[in-house]
Amino acid sequence: MDLRPPRNRADRRAVTWWTVQGLIGVLVAAVAVGVPYVLFTDRPLWPAAVAAGFVVALLALALVWPRAYYRFSRWEVTDEAVYTCSGWLFRSWRIAPMSRIQTVDTVRGPLQRLFGLSDVTVTTASSAGAIKIEGLDHALAAGLVERLTEITQRTPGDAT
Repeated sequence: MDLRPPRNRADRRAVTWWTVQGLIGVLVAAVAVGVPYVLFTDRPLWPAAVAAGFVVALLALALVWPRAYYRFSRWEVTDEAVYTCSGWLFRSWRIAPMSRIQTVDTVRGPLQRLFGLSDVTVTTASSAGAIKIEGLDHALAAGLVERLTEITQRTPGDAT
């Protein structure tokens, strides 16, 4: 069997969801840096410049990272296994045979519900941890969980 990149990407709306999450994090960081600066210093210029540079770097990361993550992350489910691939500099390939799957979970946070998205987590008997497929359309995620449940129930093995 040739190892090829999995075929599926996250839903396109996930880029917006990840960007909003990042911007919320930048806002929290800006407040965490700015409030102590205003309250506890006599406001010299150099700490403000360092703090502003830090916030601008976080802002750039919050705007660039979601698009890069979307571009380089893939997933696929076959009757034999769950495949994920992610990363740009450091590529991470995860393959979980159906016989090793222990649980399949769906997660929907408040922002995900707002965007109509869900995450699917496939827990295996691996010391590497669970496989997470992020940013799926909620209906697709529900169907994927149902499909994985069907396949794992008919797959021989004890998932250990």
